[in-house]
Parts: sequence; C-alpha cells; structure tokens
Amino acid sequence: MQWTDRIRKVKIFLVIAAVVIAVASLVISHYLTNDLATQERTRMEVWAEAMRSLNQADETTDLALVLKVLNENNTIPVIVLDNNGQVTEFRNVEIAEKNKKDSLAYVSEMANRLKASGHSLRIDFADQTNDFIDVCYDESLILKRLAIYPYVQLGVVMLFVVVAIFALLTSKRAEQNKVWVGLSKETAHQLGTPISSLMAWAAVLKETYPDDALLPEMSKDIERLQLIADRFSKIGSLPEPVPSSLNDVLSNVVDYMNRRTSKKIIITKKFPSNPIIISMNAALFEWVIENLCKNAVDAMAGEGGKIHLRLYESDAKAFIEVSDTGKGIRKKDLRNVFRPGFTTKSRGWGLGLSLAKRIVEEYHKGRIYIKNSEVGKGTTFKIELKK
Repeated sequence: MQWTDRIRKVKIFLVIAAVVIAVASLVISHYLTNDLATQERTRMEVWAEAMRSLNQADETTDLALVLKVLNENNTIPVIVLDNNGQVTEFRNVEIAEKNKKDSLAYVSEMANRLKASGHSLRIDFADQTNDFIDVCYDESLILKRLAIYPYVQLGVVMLFVVVAIFALLTSKRAEQNKVWVGLSKETAHQLGTPISSLMAWAAVLKETYPDDALLPEMSKDIERLQLIADRFSKIGSLPEPVPSSLNDVLSNVVDYMNRRTSKKIIITKKFPSNPIIISMNAALFEWVIENLCKNAVDAMAGEGGKIHLRLYESDAKAFIEVSDTGKGIRKKDLRNVFRPGFTTKSRGWGLGLSLAKRIVEEYHKGRIYIKNSEVGKGTTFKIELKK
C-alpha cells in the first residue's frame, strides 16, 4: 500500500510539474513573440521610411544610409505594391519549386493575403497626387519558429512524463511480481512438510481402519492440498502447455465446487457436445475457474443463488463465461478488481483475481475481463483463449 501511495504521489507530482512547465513556457513564449513581432513592425516602419527616402531622393539625401537600411533586411519577407496593386519589388520571399513558373502571381497573391491580415504599411508621396506604395511584410522564420516552440516543448515534456510514469509502473509491476512469486513458492514449500505428514498418517489410518468411510474423503482432501501446493510452486515459472479438453477442465471444477458448496447455491453448465481442445496447463487453469466460482459464492454471502458456466467457441478462439447472481461490483471498483491487494472482503489478501489474470494472460496468452456487472443482480467474467 505504501508503494502504491508513493507511486500515486510521484505521478501527481510529475503531472503537476508538466502542467507548470507547459504553462510557464506558453506564457514566456507569448511575451517573447509579442516583443519580437513589435520589433519587426518597427523595423518595417524604418524600412518603409527608407523606401520613401529612396523614391523622393534629392542631392541632400544620404543614399548610402538609405541603401544600407534597405539591404540590412535579410530575414523579414517583404513585398512592395504600387498604387495599382502591382508588385514592384520583393525580397526574402521563399518560392516553392511548383510556383516558380508563375512566381509573380504567387507573390501578388501572398501580398494581398498579408495586406488583408493587417501586415502592411502605406507610404504616401506628398509631392505626388494619389501616388503611394504598400509595403506588405510577413513574420520572419525566427518568429514563426518561436511561436510553435512551446508546443514542441510541451510535447517533449508530456512524452517525458509518459515515459517516467511507464517506468514507475513497470518497476512497480516487477517488484509486485517478485513478491507474488516469492510468496507462492514459499507457500508451496511450507505446505510440503505437513502434506507429507498427512499422507503418512492417512496410510497408517487405512491400515488400522480399512473399512472407515471417512478415510477416502480425507485422502481426497490431502490430494487437493497436494494439488494446491503444486499450483503455487508453478507460479513464476513457465509451465509446459499440454493439449487439454476445456470441457473436462470446467467439469472438474463444477464437480469440486458442488461437493464443497452450500446446497443453496446451484451451479449449472452449458458446454458444447464436442470437446474444445486448448494447449494449456490444466492444473493452473482449473485454479482460475475455481477462483471465479469461489468469488461468486462469496458474492452471494450465504444467501444462495446461481452460478452458470458457459463454454463456446469460434474459428480462432474459445470463450468461457462465469456468471453469478451475487451482489455485483460497484462501478468505481471495476478498474481495480484485478489489482493485487484489492479486496472488498473483511478477510483476504486480494490475490485471487490478480493471479487468475496472470495465469490467463501471461501463461496462456488469453484475456480475462468483466463482461458485465450490476449491483444487486450479479457479475459475468469472460475469458478468451486462442485455439
């Protein structure tokens, strides 16, 4: 729980940090682009005045200074239109290869677009009636790049956050796997000694009381314990799959649950007549179905109800549905039912469904999920397996 809380706090911190960085970057970039845009307009006003001086030059005009001002503009695209709207000059305008055949029309269209967007300055010639030029200018490449930079930075920050969270979750999952594997193997080891002792005592009792009707049931329970220990020992390793009949595996679980479940609970099954063969570890897969059935029994809280197992297939997959008429799962808990440690019971470790998911998805390359659940009406778990 402490690890989960720590992960949650780190994720919240990373998200908040990303938001702060993004907002700060956008604000700073906004001010920078505004300042640069203002500077570029001022430069264009100076450039326009230089154009006026060039057009009205006399013997007192410092042409060297005027030409220097005009030629120093190497970054801002500028187009000059006469009073008839015809292009008389342009510079720093990048023309794509496809537009070079009719470059004048392209530049003219660009000038009209800039003029319509307010990126133009009109120069009137005082000594000439109705004579003027329009200086149309676009944002420089630096200004355009600066405008999109914060969004690129935001994308990089978000990518960093996603990678960091993924690394944290992977680390968490790896640590949890170590815990569950270690716990499972230690449980199998600890069960081994008392099971061996029980098997020996059962053999002694059979010799002493060969006609006792309870001894076969005791032997069955000891065998069951041996099977459980064997299942725990397989967690963490990759058991060799063997072609097995799903019909038989599910029937074994139904038989076992019928012997160990209250008569108030009715377990029914609907299987196809033909056997559905899947490559699997039958002992581990029985455990999955048992967990689902036991959870269904717990969901009925001793009040009785029904558990229904359905098996069917398509061309590529086999499907198993385990339905119950229990109390159902609340919507807020649906995302957490397979999370290790999650349980709604007063007693329990919350490992059953987590292990079931691991057995289905990692060992059998299948899928397990909640098909539907309604509070007060019941739940249906569904398993999909590739044939």
